[in-house]
Amino acid sequence: MKCRHCQTELTQSLIDLATSPPSNAYLSQQMLHAPEKYFPLRVLVCNQCWLVQTEDYAGADELFSSDYAYFSSFSTTWLKHAEKYVTDMANRFGLNGSSHIVEVAANDGYLLQYAKASGIPCLGIEPTTSTANAARAKGIEIVEEFFGVKLGQELATQGKQADLTAANNVLAHVPDINDFVGGFAAILKPAGVSTFEFPHLLRLVSENQFDTIYHEHYSYLSLTAVKRIFECNGLSIFDVEELATHGGSLRVYAQRKITGERDVSQNVAKLLEREAAAGMTNMSFYAGFQDKADRVKNDFLSFLIEAKRAGKTVAGYGAAAKGNTLMNYAGVRPDLMSYVVDRNPAKQDKFLPGCRLPIVAEEHLKQTRPDYVVILPWNLRTEVVEQLAYIREWGGQFVTAVPSLKIS
Repeated sequence: MKCRHCQTELTQSLIDLATSPPSNAYLSQQMLHAPEKYFPLRVLVCNQCWLVQTEDYAGADELFSSDYAYFSSFSTTWLKHAEKYVTDMANRFGLNGSSHIVEVAANDGYLLQYAKASGIPCLGIEPTTSTANAARAKGIEIVEEFFGVKLGQELATQGKQADLTAANNVLAHVPDINDFVGGFAAILKPAGVSTFEFPHLLRLVSENQFDTIYHEHYSYLSLTAVKRIFECNGLSIFDVEELATHGGSLRVYAQRKITGERDVSQNVAKLLEREAAAGMTNMSFYAGFQDKADRVKNDFLSFLIEAKRAGKTVAGYGAAAKGNTLMNYAGVRPDLMSYVVDRNPAKQDKFLPGCRLPIVAEEHLKQTRPDYVVILPWNLRTEVVEQLAYIREWGGQFVTAVPSLKIS
């Protein structure tokens, strides 16, 4: 395989998680009687541009189908993050009723609803029908297509250029990263700003966050790699912030390479230096990641087996993609965990891909009173512990497996 960005032949492996179904390919009751599609989940490192990427992947139409079940608005933490983003960007860049915000991967309107409420004209681009319709129900205009240079140019010629584009947790999701980034250069106004948020590869590797690897994530990103990709596709980075979201993310600020006039913040050079100091441009940084992931898997399995031997019951919380990676790599099945709770009605009464655990509403938790609740989206641990504090009434305990096993 060749690098998706620079076409260098890839030979260095970061991790091999065997095979699994796409992480958001939830099953109906009827689908339990049919086979599932499994794809290799191996991640490689480009030793030229340092883009980390999946080796084999399903087509985007298989991963992001019309009934795609990930809806951003079910996390109150994420909604607060989105609302603050709109306020901060409006203040920083002077956005008002004469401005135009375009969000790529607008999902269910979780972010643009705050732009709309602030009186800032906006447009969402979202290829999955289920979430696009949810955004439309909030009064948000949606273009239901995959984004790239062609669509960016089309929207620009229609007078829909952007003062600000938002792309939260989508840069990692695109198979053709060059075409995707080039689309932002096409749709931006000459002095426009693009922001991108994505999990930081430095944190993923150093903190053993291997469960954020799944088929929908084609790329795993450092500022070092992103800077090069942007500059090759018409954008230049002028600022970067570190965020706590998703276990540690970056928010990168970019402008059109030719027409942008904003000064480059010292934040950019400082973070690039930190990545270099950590060894991210050397293969030794990536060595040993497989062994660390295997230790998490083995510790988690040991906990589940010992709980079963002791007659304890275990439930999961959050039918999240990262949880599906952990569960399938560990080989967890319904004999070790009874069910998974999720607040999203689109997931309820379905089953996790691969491990086939039933997904139920929160009321089921109160009825069955399990001894342990495994929080699969560990990045939302604080929110979930607060929401489910009532399990303490029957002596229930919370468990997270990543970055290491924690029971409390």
